[in-house]
Amino acid sequence: MFIKASFDLCTGCRLCQLACSKRNFGGFNPHLSLIKIISYPDHLSQHPVPCNQCRNPFCMTVCPARAISRDEATGAVVIDRKRCIGCGLCAKYCPLDVIIQEPEDKKYIKCDLCGGNPSCVSACPTGALELAGTGGENE
Repeated sequence: MFIKASFDLCTGCRLCQLACSKRNFGGFNPHLSLIKIISYPDHLSQHPVPCNQCRNPFCMTVCPARAISRDEATGAVVIDRKRCIGCGLCAKYCPLDVIIQEPEDKKYIKCDLCGGNPSCVSACPTGALELAGTGGENE
Protein backbone atom coordinates (compact mmCIF):
# COMPACT_ATOMS: atom_id res chain seq x y z
CA MET A 1 0.00 0.00 0.00
CA PHE A 2 0.97 3.62 -0.46
CA ILE A 3 -0.65 7.03 -0.33
CA LYS A 4 -1.51 8.40 -3.73
CA ALA A 5 -1.50 12.20 -3.88
CA SER A 6 -3.40 14.27 -6.45
CA PHE A 7 -2.07 17.82 -6.57
CA ASP A 8 -5.03 18.96 -8.65
CA LEU A 9 -7.41 18.19 -5.77
CA CYS A 10 -5.28 19.66 -2.99
CA THR A 11 -6.44 23.03 -1.66
CA GLY A 12 -3.52 23.48 0.73
CA CYS A 13 -5.74 23.32 3.82
CA ARG A 14 -3.04 21.23 5.59
CA LEU A 15 -5.57 19.18 7.56
CA CYS A 16 -3.55 16.11 6.52
CA GLN A 17 -0.49 17.54 8.26
CA LEU A 18 -2.42 18.30 11.42
CA ALA A 19 -3.94 14.81 11.54
CA CYS A 20 -0.50 13.25 11.01
CA SER A 21 1.21 15.29 13.72
CA LYS A 22 -1.66 14.64 16.14
CA ARG A 23 -1.40 10.88 15.62
CA ASN A 24 2.39 10.67 15.80
CA PHE A 25 3.24 13.39 18.31
CA GLY A 26 0.02 14.13 20.19
CA GLY A 27 -0.31 17.73 19.04
CA PHE A 28 -1.19 19.84 16.04
CA ASN A 29 2.12 20.94 14.52
CA PRO A 30 2.61 20.87 10.74
CA HIS A 31 6.39 20.94 11.26
CA LEU A 32 6.09 17.51 12.87
CA SER A 33 4.00 16.06 10.07
CA LEU A 34 5.29 13.11 8.09
CA ILE A 35 3.60 14.45 4.95
CA LYS A 36 4.77 17.61 3.24
CA ILE A 37 2.81 20.18 1.28
CA ILE A 38 4.80 22.08 -1.30
CA SER A 39 3.28 25.46 -2.12
CA TYR A 40 4.37 27.18 -5.27
CA PRO A 41 4.92 30.97 -5.25
CA ASP A 42 1.90 31.65 -7.42
CA HIS A 43 -0.28 29.86 -4.83
CA LEU A 44 -2.23 28.24 -7.61
CA SER A 45 -1.10 24.75 -6.76
CA GLN A 46 -0.32 22.78 -3.64
CA HIS A 47 1.53 19.47 -3.90
CA PRO A 48 1.09 16.92 -1.12
CA VAL A 49 4.21 14.77 -0.74
CA PRO A 50 3.70 11.57 1.26
CA CYS A 51 6.23 8.75 1.59
CA ASN A 52 6.04 6.58 -1.52
CA GLN A 53 6.83 3.38 0.42
CA CYS A 54 9.42 2.73 -2.31
CA ARG A 55 9.93 -0.74 -3.73
CA ASN A 56 13.70 -0.43 -3.28
CA PRO A 57 13.99 2.16 -0.50
CA PHE A 58 17.27 4.04 -0.17
CA CYS A 59 16.54 4.64 3.51
CA MET A 60 16.53 0.90 4.17
CA THR A 61 19.68 0.34 2.13
CA VAL A 62 21.78 2.98 3.93
CA CYS A 63 20.67 2.26 7.51
CA PRO A 64 23.74 0.92 9.35
CA ALA A 65 21.63 -0.34 12.27
CA ARG A 66 19.25 -2.28 10.01
CA ALA A 67 16.43 -0.50 11.78
CA ILE A 68 14.32 -0.13 8.64
CA SER A 69 12.20 -2.93 7.22
CA ARG A 70 8.96 -3.51 5.36
CA ASP A 71 5.82 -4.31 7.34
CA GLU A 72 4.43 -7.48 5.77
CA ALA A 73 0.81 -6.61 6.60
CA THR A 74 0.70 -3.07 5.18
CA GLY A 75 3.70 -2.95 2.87
CA ALA A 76 4.91 0.18 4.67
CA VAL A 77 8.62 0.80 5.09
CA VAL A 78 8.97 1.29 8.85
CA ILE A 79 11.69 2.38 11.27
CA ASP A 80 12.20 0.28 14.40
CA ARG A 81 12.76 3.01 16.96
CA LYS A 82 14.47 0.59 19.36
CA ARG A 83 17.12 -0.19 16.74
CA CYS A 84 17.47 3.34 15.32
CA ILE A 85 20.76 4.95 16.38
CA GLY A 86 19.81 8.44 15.22
CA CYS A 87 22.55 8.77 12.59
CA GLY A 88 20.25 10.46 10.06
CA LEU A 89 21.41 8.61 6.96
CA CYS A 90 17.85 7.54 6.17
CA ALA A 91 16.70 11.18 6.12
CA LYS A 92 19.73 12.30 4.13
CA TYR A 93 19.10 9.77 1.36
CA CYS A 94 15.30 10.00 1.20
CA PRO A 95 14.63 11.57 -2.21
CA LEU A 96 11.34 13.03 -1.00
CA ASP A 97 12.71 14.44 2.28
CA VAL A 98 9.86 12.92 4.31
CA ILE A 99 11.85 11.32 7.15
CA ILE A 100 12.16 13.57 10.19
CA GLN A 101 14.02 13.54 13.48
CA GLU A 102 11.86 13.03 16.57
CA PRO A 103 12.45 16.14 18.70
CA GLU A 104 12.62 14.37 22.06
CA ASP A 105 14.75 11.25 21.57
CA LYS A 106 16.53 12.41 18.36
CA LYS A 107 15.67 9.19 16.53
CA TYR A 108 14.06 9.20 13.10
CA ILE A 109 10.48 8.58 12.12
CA LYS A 110 8.65 8.22 8.81
CA CYS A 111 5.18 7.38 7.58
CA ASP A 112 4.11 3.87 8.56
CA LEU A 113 0.68 4.23 6.92
CA CYS A 114 -0.84 4.38 10.41
CA GLY A 115 -1.05 0.60 10.43
CA GLY A 116 -3.09 0.58 7.21
CA ASN A 117 -5.53 3.41 7.98
CA PRO A 118 -3.63 6.66 7.36
CA SER A 119 -4.85 9.63 9.39
CA CYS A 120 -3.91 12.04 6.60
CA VAL A 121 -6.14 10.25 4.10
CA SER A 122 -9.09 10.28 6.51
CA ALA A 123 -8.59 13.98 7.23
CA CYS A 124 -8.39 15.13 3.60
CA PRO A 125 -11.71 16.82 2.74
CA THR A 126 -11.11 16.91 -1.03
CA GLY A 127 -9.89 13.37 -1.71
CA ALA A 128 -6.43 14.59 -2.73
CA LEU A 129 -4.95 11.71 -0.71
CA GLU A 130 -6.01 8.10 -1.07
CA LEU A 131 -4.69 4.75 0.04
CA ALA A 132 -3.80 2.76 -3.03
CA GLY A 133 -2.03 -0.31 -4.34
CA THR A 134 -0.05 -2.98 -2.65
CA GLY A 135 3.50 -2.47 -3.79
CA GLY A 136 4.78 1.09 -3.81
CA GLU A 137 5.33 3.98 -6.10
CA ASN A 138 5.50 2.19 -9.45
CA GLU A 139 2.06 0.62 -9.55
